[in-house]
Amino acid sequence: MVLKTFGWSFAVTALGLVAAFLFGGWTAFGIVAILSILEISLSFDNAVVNAGILKKMNAFWQKIFLTIGILIAVFGMRLVFPVVIVAISAQLGPIEAVDLALSDKDRYQELVTDAHPAIAAFGGMFLLMIFLDFIFEDREIKWLAWLERPLAKLGKVDMLSVCIALIVLLISAMTFATHAHQHGGTHVDKAETVLLAGIAGLITYMIVGGLSGYFEDKLEEEEEHEHEEEEKAAREGKPKSAIALAGKAAFFMFLYLEVLDASFSFDGVIGAFAITNDIVLMALGLGIGAMYVRSLTVYLVRQGTLDDYVYLEHGAHYAIGALAMILLVTIQYEINEIITGLIGVVLIGASFWSSVRRNKRIAEAEAQAGEKTEVSSGV
Repeated sequence: MVLKTFGWSFAVTALGLVAAFLFGGWTAFGIVAILSILEISLSFDNAVVNAGILKKMNAFWQKIFLTIGILIAVFGMRLVFPVVIVAISAQLGPIEAVDLALSDKDRYQELVTDAHPAIAAFGGMFLLMIFLDFIFEDREIKWLAWLERPLAKLGKVDMLSVCIALIVLLISAMTFATHAHQHGGTHVDKAETVLLAGIAGLITYMIVGGLSGYFEDKLEEEEEHEHEEEEKAAREGKPKSAIALAGKAAFFMFLYLEVLDASFSFDGVIGAFAITNDIVLMALGLGIGAMYVRSLTVYLVRQGTLDDYVYLEHGAHYAIGALAMILLVTIQYEINEIITGLIGVVLIGASFWSSVRRNKRIAEAEAQAGEKTEVSSGV
Protein backbone atom coordinates (compact mmCIF):
# COMPACT_ATOMS: atom_id res chain seq x y z
CA MET A 1 0.00 0.00 0.00
CA VAL A 2 2.72 2.47 1.03
CA LEU A 3 4.98 1.58 -1.90
CA LYS A 4 2.06 1.75 -4.33
CA THR A 5 1.03 5.20 -3.08
CA PHE A 6 4.49 6.69 -2.51
CA GLY A 7 6.43 4.86 -5.25
CA TRP A 8 6.60 7.85 -7.61
CA SER A 9 7.54 10.19 -4.75
CA PHE A 10 10.39 7.90 -3.66
CA ALA A 11 11.63 7.70 -7.26
CA VAL A 12 11.50 11.50 -7.71
CA THR A 13 13.28 11.96 -4.35
CA ALA A 14 16.13 9.65 -5.36
CA LEU A 15 16.49 11.28 -8.79
CA GLY A 16 16.31 14.78 -7.29
CA LEU A 17 19.01 14.09 -4.69
CA VAL A 18 21.32 12.49 -7.27
CA ALA A 19 20.79 15.47 -9.60
CA ALA A 20 21.57 17.87 -6.70
CA PHE A 21 24.82 16.01 -5.90
CA LEU A 22 25.90 16.07 -9.57
CA PHE A 23 24.97 19.76 -9.80
CA GLY A 24 26.75 21.06 -6.70
CA GLY A 25 28.28 18.26 -4.62
CA TRP A 26 27.44 17.46 -1.00
CA THR A 27 26.45 21.06 -0.13
CA ALA A 28 23.78 21.05 -2.86
CA PHE A 29 22.71 17.54 -1.77
CA GLY A 30 22.26 18.80 1.82
CA ILE A 31 20.32 21.93 0.80
CA VAL A 32 17.92 19.93 -1.44
CA ALA A 33 17.45 17.32 1.31
CA ILE A 34 16.60 20.02 3.90
CA LEU A 35 14.39 21.88 1.40
CA SER A 36 12.55 18.61 0.59
CA ILE A 37 12.02 17.77 4.29
CA LEU A 38 10.76 21.29 5.00
CA GLU A 39 8.45 21.27 1.97
CA ILE A 40 7.13 17.78 2.85
CA SER A 41 6.57 18.92 6.46
CA LEU A 42 4.69 22.01 5.30
CA SER A 43 2.83 19.87 2.76
CA PHE A 44 1.47 17.52 5.40
CA ASP A 45 -1.26 19.91 6.55
CA ASN A 46 -1.89 20.76 2.89
CA ALA A 47 -2.47 17.06 2.21
CA VAL A 48 -4.70 16.75 5.29
CA VAL A 49 -6.86 19.69 4.17
CA ASN A 50 -6.97 18.40 0.58
CA ALA A 51 -7.93 14.89 1.70
CA GLY A 52 -10.67 16.17 4.03
CA ILE A 53 -12.34 17.98 1.11
CA LEU A 54 -11.43 15.45 -1.58
CA LYS A 55 -13.13 12.50 0.14
CA LYS A 56 -16.51 14.25 -0.26
CA MET A 57 -16.09 14.43 -4.04
CA ASN A 58 -17.03 11.75 -6.53
CA ALA A 59 -14.42 9.66 -8.39
CA PHE A 60 -14.41 11.91 -11.49
CA TRP A 61 -13.59 15.12 -9.59
CA GLN A 62 -11.07 13.31 -7.41
CA LYS A 63 -9.27 12.25 -10.59
CA ILE A 64 -9.42 15.83 -11.97
CA PHE A 65 -7.84 17.20 -8.79
CA LEU A 66 -5.15 14.54 -8.60
CA THR A 67 -4.12 15.02 -12.24
CA ILE A 68 -4.84 18.53 -13.56
CA GLY A 69 -4.87 20.06 -10.06
CA ILE A 70 -1.53 18.57 -9.09
CA LEU A 71 0.00 19.57 -12.43
CA ILE A 72 -1.01 23.18 -11.69
CA ALA A 73 0.41 22.89 -8.17
CA VAL A 74 3.67 21.17 -9.13
CA PHE A 75 4.62 22.95 -12.34
CA GLY A 76 2.65 26.17 -12.00
CA MET A 77 3.30 27.14 -8.40
CA ARG A 78 6.44 25.31 -7.32
CA LEU A 79 8.57 25.32 -10.44
CA VAL A 80 7.43 28.31 -12.55
CA PHE A 81 6.63 30.65 -9.67
CA PRO A 82 10.21 30.96 -8.27
CA VAL A 83 11.37 31.96 -11.78
CA VAL A 84 8.61 34.58 -11.97
CA ILE A 85 9.56 36.02 -8.55
CA VAL A 86 13.18 36.38 -9.64
CA ALA A 87 12.21 37.70 -13.10
CA ILE A 88 9.94 40.41 -11.62
CA SER A 89 12.24 41.43 -8.77
CA ALA A 90 15.36 41.52 -10.99
CA GLN A 91 13.41 43.01 -13.96
CA LEU A 92 14.28 40.21 -16.37
CA GLY A 93 12.29 38.11 -18.80
CA PRO A 94 11.49 34.59 -17.46
CA ILE A 95 13.73 32.92 -20.10
CA GLU A 96 16.56 35.36 -19.30
CA ALA A 97 16.12 34.59 -15.59
CA VAL A 98 16.38 30.83 -16.14
CA ASP A 99 19.29 31.27 -18.57
CA LEU A 100 21.11 33.52 -16.10
CA ALA A 101 20.49 31.08 -13.23
CA LEU A 102 22.12 28.28 -15.25
CA SER A 103 24.88 30.11 -17.17
CA ASP A 104 26.05 32.99 -14.96
CA LYS A 105 25.37 31.99 -11.35
CA ASP A 106 27.44 34.83 -9.87
CA ARG A 107 25.50 37.51 -11.75
CA TYR A 108 22.21 35.76 -10.93
CA GLN A 109 23.17 35.59 -7.25
CA GLU A 110 24.01 39.31 -7.37
CA LEU A 111 20.58 40.15 -8.88
CA VAL A 112 18.77 38.01 -6.33
CA THR A 113 20.77 39.59 -3.49
CA ASP A 114 19.80 43.07 -4.77
CA ALA A 115 16.16 41.98 -4.93
CA HIS A 116 16.32 40.15 -1.59
CA PRO A 117 14.82 42.93 0.61
CA ALA A 118 11.69 42.99 -1.59
CA ILE A 119 11.42 39.16 -1.73
CA ALA A 120 12.00 38.84 2.03
CA ALA A 121 9.46 41.57 2.93
CA PHE A 122 6.81 40.19 0.55
CA GLY A 123 7.30 36.58 1.64
CA GLY A 124 7.79 37.39 5.31
CA MET A 125 4.48 39.23 5.49
CA PHE A 126 2.57 36.51 3.60
CA LEU A 127 3.93 33.80 5.91
CA LEU A 128 3.45 35.92 9.02
CA MET A 129 -0.26 36.36 8.20
CA ILE A 130 -0.71 32.58 7.77
CA PHE A 131 0.94 32.03 11.17
CA LEU A 132 -0.95 34.84 12.99
CA ASP A 133 -4.34 33.78 11.66
CA PHE A 134 -3.62 30.24 12.84
CA ILE A 135 -2.50 31.08 16.40
CA PHE A 136 -5.29 33.64 17.00
CA GLU A 137 -8.00 31.13 16.11
CA ASP A 138 -9.65 29.29 19.01
CA ARG A 139 -9.06 25.58 18.36
CA GLU A 140 -10.48 22.58 20.14
CA ILE A 141 -7.09 20.83 20.07
CA LYS A 142 -4.20 22.85 21.48
CA TRP A 143 -0.56 21.78 21.29
CA LEU A 144 1.14 24.42 23.50
CA ALA A 145 -1.98 25.15 25.58
CA TRP A 146 -0.21 27.65 27.91
CA LEU A 147 0.52 29.83 24.85
CA GLU A 148 -2.43 29.05 22.58
CA ARG A 149 -5.24 29.68 25.13
CA PRO A 150 -4.39 33.36 25.82
CA LEU A 151 -3.64 33.95 22.11
CA ALA A 152 -7.05 32.52 21.14
CA LYS A 153 -8.69 35.01 23.57
CA LEU A 154 -6.69 37.87 22.05
CA GLY A 155 -7.76 36.67 18.61
CA LYS A 156 -11.33 37.86 19.29
CA VAL A 157 -10.10 41.42 18.66
CA ASP A 158 -10.97 42.33 15.04
CA MET A 159 -8.11 42.70 12.54
CA LEU A 160 -5.50 41.99 15.24
CA SER A 161 -3.30 39.85 12.97
CA VAL A 162 -3.26 42.59 10.28
CA CYS A 163 -2.30 45.24 12.88
CA ILE A 164 0.52 43.09 14.29
CA ALA A 165 1.79 42.25 10.78
CA LEU A 166 1.86 45.96 9.83
CA ILE A 167 3.69 46.87 13.06
CA VAL A 168 6.29 44.15 12.33
CA LEU A 169 6.64 45.46 8.76
CA LEU A 170 7.11 49.04 9.99
CA ILE A 171 9.82 47.96 12.45
CA SER A 172 11.55 45.91 9.70
CA ALA A 173 11.52 48.85 7.28
CA MET A 174 12.80 51.32 9.90
CA THR A 175 15.54 48.94 11.08
CA PHE A 176 16.64 48.30 7.51
CA ALA A 177 16.69 52.06 6.72
CA THR A 178 18.87 52.76 9.77
CA HIS A 179 21.21 49.93 8.80
CA ALA A 180 21.53 51.24 5.22
CA HIS A 181 22.07 54.80 6.46
CA GLN A 182 24.92 53.67 8.72
CA HIS A 183 26.63 52.19 5.67
CA GLY A 184 25.99 55.24 3.55
CA GLY A 185 23.32 53.43 1.54
CA THR A 186 20.24 54.89 -0.15
CA HIS A 187 18.10 54.10 2.86
CA VAL A 188 14.93 55.87 1.65
CA ASP A 189 14.67 53.72 -1.47
CA LYS A 190 15.33 50.49 0.42
CA ALA A 191 12.89 51.35 3.22
CA GLU A 192 10.24 52.18 0.61
CA THR A 193 10.97 48.90 -1.20
CA VAL A 194 10.55 46.92 2.03
CA LEU A 195 7.29 48.72 2.89
CA LEU A 196 5.79 48.37 -0.59
CA ALA A 197 6.78 44.71 -0.97
CA GLY A 198 5.50 43.91 2.54
CA ILE A 199 2.14 45.57 1.86
CA ALA A 200 1.92 43.66 -1.46
CA GLY A 201 2.48 40.41 0.50
CA LEU A 202 -0.27 41.37 2.94
CA ILE A 203 -2.70 42.21 0.10
CA THR A 204 -1.88 38.93 -1.69
CA TYR A 205 -2.65 36.98 1.49
CA MET A 206 -5.95 38.82 1.99
CA ILE A 207 -7.02 38.18 -1.63
CA VAL A 208 -6.18 34.47 -1.37
CA GLY A 209 -7.94 34.28 2.01
CA GLY A 210 -10.95 36.16 0.64
CA LEU A 211 -11.26 33.85 -2.36
CA SER A 212 -10.90 30.76 -0.17
CA GLY A 213 -13.61 32.07 2.16
CA TYR A 214 -15.89 32.83 -0.81
CA PHE A 215 -15.51 29.33 -2.26
CA GLU A 216 -15.98 27.78 1.18
CA ASP A 217 -19.27 29.67 1.68
CA LYS A 218 -20.43 28.63 -1.80
CA LEU A 219 -19.52 25.07 -0.92
CA GLU A 220 -21.53 25.11 2.30
CA GLU A 221 -24.56 26.53 0.46
CA GLU A 222 -24.32 23.79 -2.17
CA GLU A 223 -23.90 21.09 0.48
CA GLU A 224 -27.01 22.32 2.33
CA HIS A 225 -28.95 22.28 -0.96
CA GLU A 226 -27.74 18.74 -1.77
CA HIS A 227 -28.71 17.58 1.74
CA GLU A 228 -32.24 18.98 1.30
CA GLU A 229 -32.51 17.23 -2.08
CA GLU A 230 -31.45 13.93 -0.52
CA GLU A 231 -34.02 14.26 2.29
CA LYS A 232 -36.73 15.12 -0.25
CA ALA A 233 -35.80 12.07 -2.36
CA ALA A 234 -35.90 9.86 0.76
CA ARG A 235 -39.37 11.19 1.74
CA GLU A 236 -40.74 10.56 -1.76
CA GLY A 237 -39.23 7.08 -1.74
CA LYS A 238 -36.98 7.79 -4.72
CA PRO A 239 -33.53 6.17 -4.81
CA LYS A 240 -30.67 8.35 -3.56
CA SER A 241 -29.00 9.72 -6.66
CA ALA A 242 -25.22 10.11 -6.76
CA ILE A 243 -25.71 13.83 -6.22
CA ALA A 244 -22.59 13.41 -4.06
CA LEU A 245 -21.06 16.65 -5.16
CA ALA A 246 -20.90 16.05 -8.88
CA GLY A 247 -22.35 19.36 -10.07
CA LYS A 248 -21.74 22.97 -9.08
CA ALA A 249 -20.65 21.97 -5.55
CA ALA A 250 -17.85 19.79 -6.92
CA PHE A 251 -16.77 22.57 -9.29
CA PHE A 252 -16.62 25.12 -6.46
CA MET A 253 -14.85 22.57 -4.32
CA PHE A 254 -12.27 22.10 -7.07
CA LEU A 255 -11.73 25.88 -7.32
CA TYR A 256 -11.50 26.16 -3.56
CA LEU A 257 -8.91 23.35 -3.49
CA GLU A 258 -6.86 25.11 -6.17
CA VAL A 259 -6.84 28.39 -4.20
CA LEU A 260 -5.89 26.50 -1.03
CA ASP A 261 -3.21 24.58 -2.88
CA ALA A 262 -1.80 27.79 -4.34
CA SER A 263 -1.61 29.42 -0.92
CA PHE A 264 0.07 26.36 0.62
CA SER A 265 2.58 26.00 -2.21
CA PHE A 266 3.18 29.76 -2.05
CA ASP A 267 4.45 29.49 1.52
CA GLY A 268 6.71 26.63 0.42
CA VAL A 269 8.10 28.69 -2.46
CA ILE A 270 8.66 31.75 -0.30
CA GLY A 271 10.14 29.57 2.45
CA ALA A 272 12.56 28.17 -0.13
CA PHE A 273 14.09 31.64 -0.56
CA ALA A 274 15.02 31.52 3.14
CA ILE A 275 16.94 28.29 2.47
CA THR A 276 18.60 29.03 -0.88
CA ASN A 277 18.66 31.52 -3.75
CA ASP A 278 19.78 28.85 -6.23
CA ILE A 279 16.89 28.29 -8.64
CA VAL A 280 18.00 24.77 -9.64
CA LEU A 281 18.20 23.54 -6.03
CA MET A 282 14.91 25.30 -5.28
CA ALA A 283 13.16 23.58 -8.20
CA LEU A 284 14.54 20.17 -7.14
CA GLY A 285 13.55 20.56 -3.47
CA LEU A 286 10.08 21.96 -4.20
CA GLY A 287 9.45 19.38 -6.92
CA ILE A 288 10.15 16.55 -4.46
CA GLY A 289 7.89 18.19 -1.86
CA ALA A 290 5.06 18.66 -4.36
CA MET A 291 5.11 14.95 -5.25
CA TYR A 292 4.59 14.10 -1.59
CA VAL A 293 1.52 16.35 -1.39
CA ARG A 294 -0.12 14.18 -4.04
CA SER A 295 1.00 10.91 -2.43
CA LEU A 296 -0.03 12.01 1.07
CA THR A 297 -3.42 13.22 -0.19
CA VAL A 298 -4.10 9.89 -1.94
CA TYR A 299 -2.88 7.94 1.09
CA LEU A 300 -5.05 9.88 3.54
CA VAL A 301 -8.15 9.60 1.34
CA ARG A 302 -7.65 5.83 0.90
CA GLN A 303 -6.85 5.19 4.56
CA GLY A 304 -9.59 7.48 5.83
CA THR A 305 -7.48 8.42 8.88
CA LEU A 306 -6.91 12.17 9.06
CA ASP A 307 -6.72 12.65 12.81
CA ASP A 308 -3.85 10.37 13.84
CA TYR A 309 -1.23 13.05 14.46
CA VAL A 310 -3.23 16.05 15.60
CA TYR A 311 -0.35 18.39 16.46
CA LEU A 312 1.42 18.20 13.10
CA GLU A 313 -0.63 21.08 11.73
CA HIS A 314 0.45 23.17 14.73
CA GLY A 315 4.09 22.25 14.16
CA ALA A 316 3.86 23.19 10.48
CA HIS A 317 2.36 26.60 11.34
CA TYR A 318 4.99 27.33 13.98
CA ALA A 319 7.60 26.47 11.33
CA ILE A 320 5.88 28.96 8.99
CA GLY A 321 6.00 31.61 11.76
CA ALA A 322 9.72 30.95 12.33
CA LEU A 323 10.39 31.23 8.58
CA ALA A 324 8.47 34.52 8.42
CA MET A 325 10.59 36.09 11.15
CA ILE A 326 13.82 34.69 9.66
CA LEU A 327 12.95 36.17 6.24
CA LEU A 328 12.33 39.59 7.80
CA VAL A 329 15.59 39.40 9.78
CA THR A 330 17.51 38.50 6.58
CA ILE A 331 16.61 41.95 5.20
CA GLN A 332 19.44 43.17 7.44
CA TYR A 333 21.45 40.15 8.61
CA GLU A 334 22.61 36.97 6.94
CA ILE A 335 21.37 33.72 8.51
CA ASN A 336 22.85 30.34 7.65
CA GLU A 337 20.57 28.23 5.39
CA ILE A 338 21.11 25.08 7.45
CA ILE A 339 19.90 26.81 10.66
CA THR A 340 16.79 28.03 8.83
CA GLY A 341 15.95 24.56 7.56
CA LEU A 342 16.65 22.81 10.86
CA ILE A 343 14.36 25.12 12.89
CA GLY A 344 11.41 23.97 10.75
CA VAL A 345 12.41 20.31 10.93
CA VAL A 346 12.80 20.47 14.75
CA LEU A 347 9.35 22.08 15.18
CA ILE A 348 7.69 19.49 12.93
CA GLY A 349 9.53 16.67 14.71
CA ALA A 350 8.46 17.98 18.14
CA SER A 351 4.81 18.21 17.08
CA PHE A 352 4.94 14.67 15.64
CA TRP A 353 6.47 13.32 18.89
CA SER A 354 3.79 15.13 20.95
CA SER A 355 1.08 13.58 18.73
CA VAL A 356 2.52 10.08 19.24
CA ARG A 357 2.62 10.62 23.04
CA ARG A 358 -0.97 11.90 23.01
CA ASN A 359 -2.10 8.81 21.08
CA LYS A 360 -0.34 6.56 23.62
CA ARG A 361 -2.01 8.36 26.56
CA ILE A 362 -5.45 8.02 24.95
CA ALA A 363 -4.85 4.32 24.20
CA GLU A 364 -3.73 3.68 27.82
CA ALA A 365 -6.73 5.58 29.23
CA GLU A 366 -9.10 3.56 27.01
CA ALA A 367 -7.44 0.30 28.06
CA GLN A 368 -7.79 1.21 31.77
CA ALA A 369 -11.43 2.20 31.26
CA GLY A 370 -12.02 -1.15 29.54
CA GLU A 371 -10.43 -3.04 32.46
CA LYS A 372 -12.58 -1.15 35.00
CA THR A 373 -15.71 -1.97 33.00
CA GLU A 374 -14.77 -5.67 32.94
CA VAL A 375 -14.11 -5.69 36.71
CA SER A 376 -17.39 -3.94 37.57
CA SER A 377 -19.41 -6.21 35.28
CA GLY A 378 -17.61 -9.25 36.83
CA VAL A 379 -18.65 -8.07 40.30
